[in-house]
Amino acid sequence: MAFARALAERHCNLVLVARSAESLHAFANELRRSHPVSVIAIQVDLSSPGAGEILAEQLSNGDIPIELLVNNAGFGLRGEFRDLSLPRQLEMLRLNNQAIVELTYSLLPRMLERPQKGIINISSTAGFQPIPFASAYSASKAFLTTFSLALEQELRAEGVTVVTVCPGRLRKRAKAESGQRVRGEWAGVYQSHEEVVLEALRVVANGGGLTVPGALNKFSVFVQRLIPRRLVPRMVAKLSKA
Repeated sequence: MAFARALAERHCNLVLVARSAESLHAFANELRRSHPVSVIAIQVDLSSPGAGEILAEQLSNGDIPIELLVNNAGFGLRGEFRDLSLPRQLEMLRLNNQAIVELTYSLLPRMLERPQKGIINISSTAGFQPIPFASAYSASKAFLTTFSLALEQELRAEGVTVVTVCPGRLRKRAKAESGQRVRGEWAGVYQSHEEVVLEALRVVANGGGLTVPGALNKFSVFVQRLIPRRLVPRMVAKLSKA
């Protein structure tokens, strides 16, 4: 939602995709009322097999051009790998990885015809290290970060701006909208969705690249490089159990 609102404020026409029809169309109507933009709402469950290709075909059949693709759908599971539902973990991998690869691959040919073209991939700081008790999630974000950074170099000559965004912990909207102070917020532990969106759009305007929003997140990623890789999972496991 934060990306859609920020882009609507910049008078960009939008294509919104979600699996819940009711909330999707309600949000689309809200944006149409508050901004002079075209908003197309498409109901698709991107975690279903082949959803990325199906969505790309719908856009092509409707002659709907895409200049900026924002891959921000995803979710994470926490718990021991052996205890978590296998179907649910595979659903997460399809949404966090497969759907993004399918959608990017399927939309690229027509995007390359546009004078302006960009891709924003929302990864996570979780992708910089193995995370016990979130093993599949951190692996999915490691894949997305690697894929996105490689794609940036492949598409540079084609004039495609690719941004890889690796936020840390995001502030829950319910807490952000209440009057209660979020514990740890003073140290920059939590960020709002809006802060991450503004940073992503800033990097798009500057030509793309990797960004880790927040000084504390940047510091934690830097420190990990100084620690032997075999020790990082042990440290993270202890922190996860704490």
